[in-house]
Amino acid sequence: MNRLNRDEMAQRVAQDIPEGAYVNLGIGVPTLVANHLDPAREIFLHSENGVLGMGPAPASGEEDDELINAGKQHVTLLTGGAFFHHADSFAMMRGGHLDYCVLGAFQVSVNGDLANWHTGAPDAIPAVGGAMDLAIGAKQVFVMMELLTKQGESKLVAECSYPVTGMHCVDRVYTDVAVFDVTPNGLAVREIYSDIGFDELQRLAGVPLIDATQAECAA
Repeated sequence: MNRLNRDEMAQRVAQDIPEGAYVNLGIGVPTLVANHLDPAREIFLHSENGVLGMGPAPASGEEDDELINAGKQHVTLLTGGAFFHHADSFAMMRGGHLDYCVLGAFQVSVNGDLANWHTGAPDAIPAVGGAMDLAIGAKQVFVMMELLTKQGESKLVAECSYPVTGMHCVDRVYTDVAVFDVTPNGLAVREIYSDIGFDELQRLAGVPLIDATQAECAA
């Protein structure tokens, strides 16, 4: 079965971020989205440690230790970018000033609940960071994750079994095999990348799915 790698997933997410958007990229895989944004489009990247106007990752040897994102990765700053106290940054998040956030996830439920900060395992180190603020504060929440765990279990679930980050907050899920929209009627398959059909995707997902790919093609 063909799957997108993480850079290809990030490229797909970047296609759906419009001109003029204020966007937070969560720690981990979502930070790759910055490397695939069209430089011709003005998009403002935010980081909860207090940066607005980030660019892509710096070239090797050009890293600035004073300029990092919330995941402690080196970033660049575009012309007009700024950095500030993290309390001001969280005020932006909680005040509804972000158009989009892109987060990783352990689980997403069929009604858009998000679990992404703790698996509940006794030896796990919980690290919620700003995820709860972003999940509720951003106008749209995109999730970027592999469809299956390393054990082959679907990360799309009827109900989250891990501690919940936010309820009814996820709008769209980008995986390595398909894109899903969270709708009032359940998870709608917007696009399938892989060479599998809808029935096989339904089996892998393990939750009821709505086939919206035909409508997408017609549009």
